[in-house]
Amino acid sequence: MQDINIIVSDIDFVRLMAIQPPPALRAELERAIVIPTESIQTDLVTMNSCVHYRDEKTGLDRDVKIVFPEDADISQGKVSVMAPVGAALIGLSEGQAIDWDFPDGTVRRLTVIAVDQFGSGNAPGCTRQH
Repeated sequence: MQDINIIVSDIDFVRLMAIQPPPALRAELERAIVIPTESIQTDLVTMNSCVHYRDEKTGLDRDVKIVFPEDADISQGKVSVMAPVGAALIGLSEGQAIDWDFPDGTVRRLTVIAVDQFGSGNAPGCTRQH
């Protein structure tokens, strides 16, 4: 984890803090800039955003939808915000990267390539709109 600016909506902040986030996510939320939901920019990773990101360690690009734990289903590309990838990506904007500690002891740099807050991303959990 590092000191880059992360931004969360007031609604996401309240709901995430209420579900007892793991320590690393709690620390990120506590230092986050909290702004009104209506002020959120479209390039920001929020709850239910479809995110195209790159794992710089493996060089692989992935598409996921960041969801609350009860909606997680990795087979549909829906990753819990409590999971390491979800916790790392929440609050980042397109082009930002973060170094995140994973449970296997590795530190991986994740870079946000694109964000779609309206569910038209490539992740199976996101429905493409035409």
